[in-house]
Amino acid sequence: MDKILNDYLEKIERHLKPLPVSERIDIVKEIQSQILELQNNGKTAEEIVERLGNPKELAKAYLGDMISKDKTFHWNRILAICAYYSLASFSGLIIIPTLAICAPVFIFTGILTPILGAVKLLDTLLNLNIPYAQNIVIASIDNPFIAFAASAVVGAVLYLIGRGCWKLLVSYFKAVSSAKRRLSL
Repeated sequence: MDKILNDYLEKIERHLKPLPVSERIDIVKEIQSQILELQNNGKTAEEIVERLGNPKELAKAYLGDMISKDKTFHWNRILAICAYYSLASFSGLIIIPTLAICAPVFIFTGILTPILGAVKLLDTLLNLNIPYAQNIVIASIDNPFIAFAASAVVGAVLYLIGRGCWKLLVSYFKAVSSAKRRLSL
């Protein structure tokens, strides 16, 4: 095998160091077999390395895949999670939880805001005296029709922000796992 490809495999193995030796060897052998198959298809070492991408990202993708497939608890899984987050860097520790919390909260409040505006409007128009409806304040607007319209606009904006957070979270996961997909023939 070419020196460039051997160096590439060594870098991947270095990034997988926290894993047990047997799992690390399995991953490296899998990548090595893909490399050999690409070589048999006439790809040069440079083309193969370009196709596989950054060795750190590829190792991270394998770790993420390994973590997501195995649902049982054992110490190897803990080591894989630690290795994944060390490769995913500090940004992954902030981005994933932040977006995972913000997306449902914004979507929920985006749906709830117009509903509360409608409850306030119905309570005012039909004089239903719904408990706590008088406590629903929409931007200190006294006119119930304008308050409902404002709650619908605010609700739509909050919902769109929530959807945007969700799409960013999905995009982040896709970016993290794209290195492994590039490996597939």
